[in-house]
Amino acid sequence: MKKLTAKQLREMWIEFYKEKGHALISSYSLVPENDPSVLFTTAGMHPLVPYLLGEKHPCGKRLVDIQKCVRTGDIDEVGDDYHCTFFEMMGNWSLGDYFKKEQIAWSFEFLTSKKYLDIKKEDLSVTVFEGDEDAPRDDESFNAWKNCGIDEKKIFFLPKKHNWWILASGVGPCGPDSEMFIDTGKEKCSKDCNPSCDCGKYVEIGNDVFMQYVKKTKDGKIEENKQKNVDVGFGFDRLLYITNGLKSVYDTELFVPIIKKIEQLSGVNYLSNDETKRNMRIIADHIRASVFMISDGVLPLNVEQGYVLRRLLRRAINRASRLNIESEKLTELVGIVVNIYKEFYPELVIKQNEIIFAIKNECEKFSKTLLQGIKEFEKVIKFSNEGQLNGKTAFRLYDTFGFPLELTIELAKEKGFSVDEKGYEEANKLHIEKSKANNDKVFKGGLADTSEQTTRLHTAVHLLQAGLRKIVSEDIFQKGSNITPERLRFDFNCDHKLSEDELQKLEDFVNDAIKKDIPVVCEEMTLNEAKASGALGVFESKYGDKVKVYTIGDISKEICGGPHALRIGKLNHFKIIKEESSSSGVRRIKAILD
Repeated sequence: MKKLTAKQLREMWIEFYKEKGHALISSYSLVPENDPSVLFTTAGMHPLVPYLLGEKHPCGKRLVDIQKCVRTGDIDEVGDDYHCTFFEMMGNWSLGDYFKKEQIAWSFEFLTSKKYLDIKKEDLSVTVFEGDEDAPRDDESFNAWKNCGIDEKKIFFLPKKHNWWILASGVGPCGPDSEMFIDTGKEKCSKDCNPSCDCGKYVEIGNDVFMQYVKKTKDGKIEENKQKNVDVGFGFDRLLYITNGLKSVYDTELFVPIIKKIEQLSGVNYLSNDETKRNMRIIADHIRASVFMISDGVLPLNVEQGYVLRRLLRRAINRASRLNIESEKLTELVGIVVNIYKEFYPELVIKQNEIIFAIKNECEKFSKTLLQGIKEFEKVIKFSNEGQLNGKTAFRLYDTFGFPLELTIELAKEKGFSVDEKGYEEANKLHIEKSKANNDKVFKGGLADTSEQTTRLHTAVHLLQAGLRKIVSEDIFQKGSNITPERLRFDFNCDHKLSEDELQKLEDFVNDAIKKDIPVVCEEMTLNEAKASGALGVFESKYGDKVKVYTIGDISKEICGGPHALRIGKLNHFKIIKEESSSSGVRRIKAILD
């Protein structure tokens, strides 16, 4: 196995697929644009959904990327050897071009060739779809792996639960996948031990997804898909620690400098005991994730992405307090994170002060909240019966005030009380299940709604931004958007609440444009050509070498990748239903189309 630096692994992945005719595309924002089904980009496929559904990508049919991702469904597992909140996914894509035979051969080559990772094929195990009433057994993938030289005994047929990919909506492109695992050499947990076990013998490192089918309705049958796509994902952090022969992701160069700084701030050795090690890992993970979230425009709030960020920061503050680290000292970790990633994500350098300010501000706020939590604890303990604090109440203290269970147990003990830990775990489990269902859609989920109404609302966003820049200020730019079939939500920088007069003029501007029924023209060009043409583009770091520019007469010209109406007359009538503050210096408009 070849030992590589993070930089070498990044370059190796990109160059490998460039040599196979793939175009490099930049990482998209962690906040999905126009995708209401998830809070964060949890996999590389999120930003590419329109192209997986058949829209032409400006960079062609073969793509390669390294995508920033956030998943919080397993937040309580963070601190073990391989779970992280923020991580990067190395991906490559075929949009109706090559398929199983080519992709499996390339995955095998990247993993085993001496020129690349140089993993012994004997250490690899793979899984393929076993087939069911919806689709046949994936013998094509089985034979492709066998032809590469993988022993049949190391190719496992598993059911749909493990080896089938479909969008969280239950409709759209879908198909079998084939996962790759490193065999750690541990003894089998049973005679039936296979890569689907959690015993630790097998560690997943990559996944080839083959979208050869489509499901048009939830209750409908699976049909052959006209455009057969390939979606590949390799976990960058995990692959880095495995190829370097390390025991965990926290032993890699991505975390070691952060943990060393935490040691310095606390005066405690990372390896002094398991509890200290876990505390430092959680702090390092959560601050790293927070740095990337804030750099993509997320701020600590009580709703949506802001709630997740706030929760991460408060968990980090709690863990820091156990190590006698003052909360504001956590801002000293920001520069360490930025230094680790600045070459690949230069925007972190530009936003470093903004990130520090946001974290410092949250640390100050939480100090006050912590006092409120103690008061709340004193209040509820008075009404607790039979010397025990209710498990749901203990979880509410954690969820609302950031009190970890250990702190609640400690405070309760001082009062001569115990805590219903089983009830706490049940409440926590229910919360996690809801988080997985509503926030992350876990590893393989999330589809941007592509209905006609959503397409119309997305087109309206272009007119709305144009109106804001004309009526309110030319300095206004999009700070975020979220679109459902019912309404659009648009965030923009602005230093004041819009007046009734401004809102009316804005509504009239959009509706006057709609009446003109101007066609929406799409052109493909390089990013430099788009800039030279005057096209607006806010999320510049996510663009590839070529972009799509949508022009609506002399009203709007923007770089964009989402679905659009062919003519703006199809929008009918635009109505603003709410204007409010989103965060400091950012306003939010909610609107509908009648």
